[in-house]
Amino acid sequence: MADPFIGPDGAPRCRWSGAAPEFLAYHDTEWGFPVGEDRRLFEKLCLESFQSGLSWRTILAKRENFRAAFDGFDAERIAGYGEEDIARLLADEGIVRHRGKIAAVINNARRCRELVAAEGSFAAYVWRFEPRAEDLAEPQTASVSAASIAMAKDLRRRGWAFVGPTTVYAFMQAMGLVDDHTADCSARAAVEAARAAFVRPA
Repeated sequence: MADPFIGPDGAPRCRWSGAAPEFLAYHDTEWGFPVGEDRRLFEKLCLESFQSGLSWRTILAKRENFRAAFDGFDAERIAGYGEEDIARLLADEGIVRHRGKIAAVINNARRCRELVAAEGSFAAYVWRFEPRAEDLAEPQTASVSAASIAMAKDLRRRGWAFVGPTTVYAFMQAMGLVDDHTADCSARAAVEAARAAFVRPA
């Protein structure tokens, strides 16, 4: 049996990637690669909010169910959800049925719509908080940062919910604002190349 902690190039993977096949693919092809699309950024921040108190494996296993339940995380559509939608979501066994988190997604979709109107795009707003390289901790040694604290504080000021500094830091790691792959990780070179080629949203 192949060692799940060894990547396709023979180099080690980050230890958090675990042995589950869905984790390996997520680690190798998604985690840390830069994202500049509003919908994907909004989706990930919502899913990180749902993860609060749970494992990412639980959320990742249900990700397609979440996408179906929340109209592909189209913020414009979710912003129009009402009580019937909340009842529908609370009855959906394919997702995490937490009223507070469901309500937060709807609230955050409305706040996202306001933010886009003010900033031009969600991506442009998010990438303003990309930390400088010299301000980063060693990979996988931190769960919050000055940048995640600043972004969480600003989002809460704008009325967002379930967006604490730890949630925001996990979001930054996943969406490529921070490359938290360890120096010897099989995915680090590809992530660094993608970050170097990535055009930051204006």
